[in-house]
Amino acid sequence: MSASTSLSFFSSSLFLSSSHNKIPKLTSLSTTKPQYSLKSLSISCQVATLPILSFTGEKIGETYLDLKSAPPETARAVVHRGIITDQQNKRRGTASTLTRGEVRGGGRKPYPQKKTGRARRGSMRSPLRPGGGVIFGPKPRDWSIKINRKEKRLAMSTALSSAASERESVICVEEFGDKFEKPKTKEFIEAMNRWGLDPKEKVMFLMMDVSDNVGLSSRNIGTLRMLTPRTLNLFDILNSDKLVLTPDTVDYLNGRYGVDFEGETDEEDDQDETEVSNATDAFGNCSVALFFFHNSDYLYVYSFAIYYCSVLVFGNLHLYKMPQQIANC
Repeated sequence: MSASTSLSFFSSSLFLSSSHNKIPKLTSLSTTKPQYSLKSLSISCQVATLPILSFTGEKIGETYLDLKSAPPETARAVVHRGIITDQQNKRRGTASTLTRGEVRGGGRKPYPQKKTGRARRGSMRSPLRPGGGVIFGPKPRDWSIKINRKEKRLAMSTALSSAASERESVICVEEFGDKFEKPKTKEFIEAMNRWGLDPKEKVMFLMMDVSDNVGLSSRNIGTLRMLTPRTLNLFDILNSDKLVLTPDTVDYLNGRYGVDFEGETDEEDDQDETEVSNATDAFGNCSVALFFFHNSDYLYVYSFAIYYCSVLVFGNLHLYKMPQQIANC
C-alpha cells in the first residue's frame, strides 16, 4: 500500500494548505466563469494482505482485509470525532461542588463591620475562606454527544485499514483457544515470541470468543488487550502497536466494515432502543410504586417493584401470575 493512504496524525491535510481552498484572484473583467476542479469525496476501500501464522509461528497461508476507508482529506477528522465521542460518552458527569449558598452555616456575620481593624466580612462560608463555597465549580451534567452510526463505523474501519496498511503491524493467527490446557502466562508469552510479538509492546488481540484458559493466561500481561467484537473500540486500536486477528475475526471485519456491508436493519435498531426505553420506564415506574406504597410492608413493596421491573423489561411475565400476597399489598 502507498504511504499516502495511511492515517497519520502528524501529516494531516486538515492543517495543510491546499490549492482548492485558495480564492482565485480577479485578473481581468472577463465574463467567463472560473473553472474549479472538484475532488472526489467518495469512500475508498483498501485491501491489505495478512499472513496467517500457526500456533508454532510458521506461515500457513494468507488472508486479506477489504475495509472501507475515509478519503485522506477527511480521515483524520473522522477518526478524531469517533475517539472524542467514545471518551466523552464514558464520563458519568457526577462531579458536584457546593456554592456559598449551599454550604451549611455562614448565616451569622462573624464580627462587626467596623472598629475591629480587619477586613469586612459577612459570612464564614465565603469562597475566600477555608470551608467556604466553590466559585464556578463543577455541577452534575450530561457530557454525552451524538455521532451517526455510519460515521462511527467509518471511523472504526478507517483506523483498522490504516493499521493494516503498515507493514507487520497486523498479523493473523490460527485459532489457539484449545491450545492451552491450563492457564499459564509463561506459555502465552512463548507463543507471542513465536509470532514475532514483544510482550513489552502494546498488543491487541481481537478474537470472536476468548476461552477461560486464554483469558487467564493473558490477563497478567499489562501491555496486552484481549478484545472481542463486542468490546472493540477506537482507543485500543489507536493505542496499540500490533494487532493480532484470527481467520474468523477477519471474516467478521470484512463483513462488518467491508464493501458489502449494507447497514443495520431497522428492526435491530428499534429493538435496542425499545430495550433501553423499557428499562428506563421500568425503574421510573418502580419509584412511583414505592412512593404510593410507602405505608406497606417493605418486603412486599420491594417484591412488587422487582416484579414490575421484570414485567416491563422482559415482557414474558404476566400480572395474573403475581403472588397473591404481593398483589394485596
